[in-house]
Amino acid sequence: MIQAFGLTSNPRQELPPAVDDVSFEAPTGRVTALLGAHASGKTTAVRLMLELQQGRGITHFRGRPLHRIPHPSREVGVLLGEVQGHPSRTVRGQLRMLCAAVGVPVQRADEVLEVVGIVSLREQRLGTLSRGMDRRLGLACALLADPHTLVLDAPADGLSARESKWLHGILRAHASLGGTVLFTTDDAKEAARTADRVVSLESGRVIADQGVADFSRTRLRPRVAVRSPHAARLGVLLAKEARATQRSVEVVNEDGNRLSVYGSNCADVGETAFRHSILVHQLADEVGDAGPAVRVPVRVRNEEVRGPEPTAPQATRAEASPLAAEPSEPATPSAQAPAHPSPAQDSPHSTSTFVPLPTDADLDGVASRAATPPADDPDSEASGTASAPAPPPAPLSPLPPPITIHPARSPLRPLRYEVRRATGIATGYLTAAAVLVASAIVAVLLGRTGHTPQSRLLAAWPQQLPLPPAALGAGLLGAFAFGDEFRHPALAADRGTVPRRLGLLCAKLAVAAAIAVLLAFLVVASDVLLLHLVYGEELTEVPADWLSTSASWLALVVGCAWAGVLAAGVFRSTTAGLAAVLAVPVLVVPVVQKALEGPSVRTAAGLPSRLRDLALVHWPFGAERFLAAVLRMITQPVGGALMLSLTALLCAYLLTVLRPRAR
Repeated sequence: MIQAFGLTSNPRQELPPAVDDVSFEAPTGRVTALLGAHASGKTTAVRLMLELQQGRGITHFRGRPLHRIPHPSREVGVLLGEVQGHPSRTVRGQLRMLCAAVGVPVQRADEVLEVVGIVSLREQRLGTLSRGMDRRLGLACALLADPHTLVLDAPADGLSARESKWLHGILRAHASLGGTVLFTTDDAKEAARTADRVVSLESGRVIADQGVADFSRTRLRPRVAVRSPHAARLGVLLAKEARATQRSVEVVNEDGNRLSVYGSNCADVGETAFRHSILVHQLADEVGDAGPAVRVPVRVRNEEVRGPEPTAPQATRAEASPLAAEPSEPATPSAQAPAHPSPAQDSPHSTSTFVPLPTDADLDGVASRAATPPADDPDSEASGTASAPAPPPAPLSPLPPPITIHPARSPLRPLRYEVRRATGIATGYLTAAAVLVASAIVAVLLGRTGHTPQSRLLAAWPQQLPLPPAALGAGLLGAFAFGDEFRHPALAADRGTVPRRLGLLCAKLAVAAAIAVLLAFLVVASDVLLLHLVYGEELTEVPADWLSTSASWLALVVGCAWAGVLAAGVFRSTTAGLAAVLAVPVLVVPVVQKALEGPSVRTAAGLPSRLRDLALVHWPFGAERFLAAVLRMITQPVGGALMLSLTALLCAYLLTVLRPRAR
């Protein structure tokens, strides 16, 4: 069951809030439609329910708010707009990646593809899907974790009649299995055909909450309710005038002295009755009632702000009866007026009662009367002055609790998710191919000159370039790790952008390092093969210090990949990630060298040689060689600047992660 209490969006400049005090229920095993015209507040209400937009109110999904559910994707399946994903990713790849995100077996992707009927499109790219197929894929994403509740925003928008009928059948089947379905629509006929209950919104307020039978009879076909002792005669006269004027008017004789006139209005019916001197007891336009009011007492709302919410929503509604039943002093007219009209005023058929929201004065009066013992109580006289007076009640807020936007959770299987994300599109493969081709061309040109050291020749790193192509490619691949996801959100369609959690960061760093190492080996191997083919064995000799050189080469490539990952995560841009990699040799290296060798009384110019002297100490098992290699990498200008850049980016990333938690 879904229970929405007091959903209110933040006010806009010189405009009323898009959603104002919206409360309704969507029962289990039923399909509920949230009906309203364009800009009536349907999407805003859904986003407030899912805690995607700041405002006030609270929504319970089977008795718990969304932020109190350990795994929201397994409780609530969401479809908001188009499928969020890279346009080059395949349908099956998108679902398999989301399987790792929500923690379900990968076979679930094939199962939901069969459910929504797009098995034949599993290898098609997201960017090539039609509107109907995109809707089917979005429904598959919502059903992936087998949730109890489905919340869909305009799922049939832009679909054909056949596709809409299929979609409504899926929603009906999910509800028949014990699930809860809530969808928004602006088509009254669609709501009448599909839903069991229809909640109508207008200008951000609930104007009707009805069963589908009442909705079809009243709101789908607005009528004029007439009550007269001469109802039969009036009905004949109205039908005769309609035929004479060639108007489509239907008159239905209800029980007793009541008429329901469809296709007319109060003015025409009243004039007909006046002309023929027919007494009328009731004459009203009837467009449905507001249904049973769902209200949250002020006391419960204040507890939501101060502490945890009640465990069951029934307790929330039960507290309204003693407050409403207790007589209170007259309040101001504004406080007495309910937010919505009473059902008894809207429709004579309604039997529900409206319980107004108690004011602060009402609650204070109830608390004071409860604290004061009655005059005939013997215990009160016996206690005398021994009993301390009750403390004054704490002020209660008349507003519903605020809605806070909670960040998306990390994938339940982050490493598997990251592997599927990195290998699911062709961008990484094309980048690696471009790096191999560029490195091969540069290595051949450097081998022709004959003045390049062997280590730089094998790495295809000329003196004129700040970084070799392999390092730039690794940095670009690392920048894709976050940059593409912020452009094309892939995690949790109901949350949008990717969360910057430490678990996900570790998975991205591990995958980026593995890709960088693989790319570094492929570059060296391809350069060696090409140089041997073009120039023979002369340029393919292994350097004497191959161990330290290889470690330096791998550290450079991995460091560039990590710099791209961290910068893209901080700035949410692939371009910013690649710019951070290029900034190391272009900007950071000159600054570090100037700081170490600048004119001063004392200089740190000899720091590299003094650090290398530390390796002269005898270490067990020959560890001084490895230590010397590490110190040699650190004392290199690019290596030291890269470590400084990585440290700064990591601190910035941690700051962006911890700052929302501190708030």
